[in-house]
Amino acid sequence: MDLKLLIDRRKGLVKQLKEKELIIVFSSSMPDYPRYFLQNNNFLYLTGLEIPNAVLILSKEKEKQIFMLFIERGIPKREVWEGKKLTIEEVKQKSGIEKISYLDEFDRIISLALLDKTKCFINGIQTSINTNLNKQQDFIKQIRDRFPKLQFDDISEIVLPLRTIKEKWEIIQLQKAIDITGNGIKSIIKKAKPGMMEYELEAILQFEVTRKGLRHMGFKSIIAAGGNAATLHYEQNNSRIGKDEMVLLDVGAAHNNYSADISRTFPVSGKFTKRQKEVYSEVLKINKKIITMVKPGIGMKELNEKTVELIQKSLIKLKLIKDKKDYRKYYMHSVGHHLGMDTHDIGARNSVLKMGTVITIEPGIYIPEEKIGVRIEDDILVTKTGYKNLSKNIPKEIKDLER
Repeated sequence: MDLKLLIDRRKGLVKQLKEKELIIVFSSSMPDYPRYFLQNNNFLYLTGLEIPNAVLILSKEKEKQIFMLFIERGIPKREVWEGKKLTIEEVKQKSGIEKISYLDEFDRIISLALLDKTKCFINGIQTSINTNLNKQQDFIKQIRDRFPKLQFDDISEIVLPLRTIKEKWEIIQLQKAIDITGNGIKSIIKKAKPGMMEYELEAILQFEVTRKGLRHMGFKSIIAAGGNAATLHYEQNNSRIGKDEMVLLDVGAAHNNYSADISRTFPVSGKFTKRQKEVYSEVLKINKKIITMVKPGIGMKELNEKTVELIQKSLIKLKLIKDKKDYRKYYMHSVGHHLGMDTHDIGARNSVLKMGTVITIEPGIYIPEEKIGVRIEDDILVTKTGYKNLSKNIPKEIKDLER
């Protein structure tokens, strides 16, 4: 990653700090063997480093910006088992951060840094009440005993303006993730046959993604056949696929932690039934219409309202409802969300789109009594005057899917 890009991000974040405010960003911990390490997105965004158990501090004194990074010290006896740790000099070269210390110095330095501070922003402190405390929350618990007047807030509040607008480098990462995901989807559609298990299709996707060098999916793949597709977050992927069933794919590989998010629905036999084609055609029409509305200045709320209006008309046309107020029985979610390092990236659902924003457009109709679920989802970049469909090369036209 370009060092200037990382430096500009850090400077842009610190500019938002008020007097006596400070930012602490924790990297991910190394997971229990044998799981892959997956870096915290905010830490990666600001440092470009794929290292565990590190801590970044950002602050300012008057006009001077201060960046400090704390990393694990290499211990030869442990490195025999775990591999070499990056040296301070290597970390400087990769991150562009000059002031680097080892983690065993963190407690002393952070205690001094917090003495005159009134507010501290930390990543990853917004978790459910019924989950165990993470290391950030444990840290806050310890600090509050010593600095009872210090306020804490999640970093999302100040990093959102930066991460919402994607830089050129970020668009390249997203496009690679989308293209590789698309190749996997095409491979599934070609190889899928009645009688296969859903997890066999998931394995085809995972193979295509892995052989292109990507180690992670952006989220757990949804491979839903028949009536399973009417469950929005179906993740079991363990049913046998019937002869005349459609399969809904909601999948996305991640490239450098930037996640694709694509949904396609296709007939496993290679031919839509009359009813399947009716439902699919309505969803496809809505998908294409809403995409054409995307441009700077339009709100996610407006896109959602237009989607609901079109869904209502389609459901009446399909003889599923008589009163448009009943549409929620067959369409339960919103039309899209922000996309980036997180699949549901930071960015409000009522936000107004700006150039550089990337969102999903994903209308759907779900009819459990007919064992039909259709969702068509594309990843859309907001350009200067309109939009660019980053997933346009992934087939969704009926003739292309059947061919």
